[in-house]
Amino acid sequence: MSKEINRWQVLIASTAILLCTGAVYAFSVFAGPLSATKGWSMDQIMLAFTINSAISPIPMILGGFLTDKGLSKWSITIGGILFGLGFFLTGLVTSPAMLYLSYGLVGGLGQGLAYSGCLSNTIKLFPDKKGLASGIITAGMGGAAIIAAPIGNYFIENNDVLYAFRMLGIIYLVIVLIASFFIKEAPINFKPAGWTPTAQSGGKAVNKNWLMMLRSPYFYLIFMMLCTGAFSGLMIASNASVIGQQMFKLSAATAAFYVSLYSLSNCAGRVIWGTVSDKLGRNSTLNIILSVIILAFIALVTIHSQVGFALGIIVLGLCFGGVMGVFPPLVMENYGPANQGTNYGIVFVGYSAAAFFAPKVAVNMAASNGGDFTKAFYVAIVVALVGLVTNFVYIQMKKRATNQHEVGKMA
Repeated sequence: MSKEINRWQVLIASTAILLCTGAVYAFSVFAGPLSATKGWSMDQIMLAFTINSAISPIPMILGGFLTDKGLSKWSITIGGILFGLGFFLTGLVTSPAMLYLSYGLVGGLGQGLAYSGCLSNTIKLFPDKKGLASGIITAGMGGAAIIAAPIGNYFIENNDVLYAFRMLGIIYLVIVLIASFFIKEAPINFKPAGWTPTAQSGGKAVNKNWLMMLRSPYFYLIFMMLCTGAFSGLMIASNASVIGQQMFKLSAATAAFYVSLYSLSNCAGRVIWGTVSDKLGRNSTLNIILSVIILAFIALVTIHSQVGFALGIIVLGLCFGGVMGVFPPLVMENYGPANQGTNYGIVFVGYSAAAFFAPKVAVNMAASNGGDFTKAFYVAIVVALVGLVTNFVYIQMKKRATNQHEVGKMA
């Protein structure tokens, strides 16, 4: 079976598609110019980003279901086309309602379908390297703004923001259509040549469907950990350019550079932390990530210079990437590979909850404090602390369950 499919080819093609759909993380580059061009408030415009992210559970679960049924190619291709179309149509908007429909609804549905299909299909091809594969595939999402931010900013400066949306939409459609030819379905129970499943790798995990998962107490802890882990990253991703300009007095071009830097860190963090989690375990890695998030926000509120902003942006990008790379294998190790697509789609609602609250908290608090995001940063610190506590509870419950199992075997 392993000779019939080139899993690295699938990984590369899937990553290329997510390098398109991950352009949502560059939204802060487009938000300001769109507000200036159309005269809409930042709060009105940021609602489009919120809708795009918060709607993701619907296509994520649908895409996961299709992937589990052997239809990941359909999920990925249709999703990628919808996303490119949503971007293009955003370049034609004449009202906030149209923005919410094109960027929020169409783009959000497309992103979720493509992301779910790419991630769930690819991770099934790498049961021996789940953390690494998850890190690389999600790095496509995290790394997209490295490309989208400067190109988008170039189009904006030389034409206008609506032209930038249209051109990027066309580019994304072309890339998606080409890459889709290289997507292959993961064979059922795929095992790489020479690999034997072990308990540590999650190879012996019992396959559970979404109903069985919802009856598991671990699901609610994992859900909360994903929500708290993603909160800080989404707060920064949606406001990085604005934070740089308003709090640290950076130019639009310099702020766009830092958006790309944040995206680069996000991208690298998914691979780095995913690989680390293969060695240290998912929860030990998550403890480190959440602790570092707290330190990064402390740096942002205490170091009032471009150095402080750069330090905070780089570290928070790395940590946000780590969160997104650690959770897919964590879900698979708890509930098995057979229903990974659907199960992770449901768990991903935790991310969507964070996507709904984080940008709004940041924008509203900054608006009431003269553009200062300091109070929002303190909220992010508290949320990360809640994540640490939740992770501790999860670890203790797992230890207790393991001890009870060992006692049962001895009896």
